[in-house]
Amino acid sequence: MRETQMPRRATAADLPRVREVVTAAYTRYLTRMDRPPAPMLRDYAGPARAGLVWVIGEPVVGLVSLTPEPDSLLIENIAVHPSAQGTGLGRLLLEFAEQEATRRRLNRVSLFTNEAMTESQAVYTRLGYREVRRATEHGYRRIFMIKDLAARPA
Repeated sequence: MRETQMPRRATAADLPRVREVVTAAYTRYLTRMDRPPAPMLRDYAGPARAGLVWVIGEPVVGLVSLTPEPDSLLIENIAVHPSAQGTGLGRLLLEFAEQEATRRRLNRVSLFTNEAMTESQAVYTRLGYREVRRATEHGYRRIFMIKDLAARPA
């Protein structure tokens, strides 16, 4: 990652722009779903205070929200503003999540996406994620995926 494109922890000052990026990134799915995508409804203030939301760009054009779990690092949300999509920022944020998992000595990254978000599913599959289950949670039809990271020497 180039130094100018290193994610940094989100601050309270970033939250309005985080909301704008999330809204812009997920608006295209509104016509495919019977409710707004869950990331559009999420309050990012608590996770940001806890150091779990990372942003990139000035102004912010992308973000990744990470939640440590016992056996993996969960990518709670990843979003790139439409004006920056196709520039590699999404891949960079996914790579950052994988590096963060390794830093935390976790061998797996996990995520879930909505069944309606077929473009995201294709990207995740292309980048080495595999589907492990499907379930309906909180009224959303979700696809759960994982990526096993290279085992580290003991």
